[in-house]
Amino acid sequence: MDINNNSTLSSGLGALCIIPARGGSKRIPRKNIKDFLGKPIIAYSIEAAIESKVFEEVMVSTDDEEIAEIAQKYGAKVPFTRSTKNANDFATTVDVLVEVIEAYRNLGQNFETGCCIYPTAPFVSASMLQQSYQKLQNEGLDSLYPVQRFSFPPQRSVVFENGKLLWQNPENAQVRSQDLTPLYHDAGQFYFFKIEQLLKNKSILGEKTSGIIISEMDAHDIDNEEDWQVAEFKYRLKYQ
Repeated sequence: MDINNNSTLSSGLGALCIIPARGGSKRIPRKNIKDFLGKPIIAYSIEAAIESKVFEEVMVSTDDEEIAEIAQKYGAKVPFTRSTKNANDFATTVDVLVEVIEAYRNLGQNFETGCCIYPTAPFVSASMLQQSYQKLQNEGLDSLYPVQRFSFPPQRSVVFENGKLLWQNPENAQVRSQDLTPLYHDAGQFYFFKIEQLLKNKSILGEKTSGIIISEMDAHDIDNEEDWQVAEFKYRLKYQ
């Protein structure tokens, strides 16, 4: 990847979609292009991004030739190859995003907003991306991502201690679930962010971060083969 070109930056460019998809995957081999109900799982992220019409460019950051070919087949661009440094197990998502943004700037393209969509997020929809982008812009946010409510209040969790179950927070033992503050977790699908803030803070999250709430049927974390099977079951139930 050549990032030494100091071209004059184009101003006024809107949103860039970055889908990070390296070739290595230990728990699920070739995870990012594994077949998910008839097509490579990365295709769902690419198609949702393109269908949303939010982005001026939808690109895949990869070190893998086969992933690059599949990404281009489904309409994404692969203008440069990910560096070896950011293709190992220790590179963070932010490392990859910064590399991509700097590479585009050296090509003379300066985007105001970015969105990182993970390649294993088949439940992401065009409408979800549109809603998120509009909220980011309308509310002057630094970043935004989808969250899901915990199905059971974590405040009433229990732990094993010497083989016995004990309350993690005994003060909540008799509190009704509906009286506890709702808590949410990252859905692990995508992150919208203002590019200048990302470059300044080297973090997606900032002082002005918000989210959209999505249901249990709108996401599923895929870390192993069992997760994959459950995700396919949920997808069939929702869409087929």
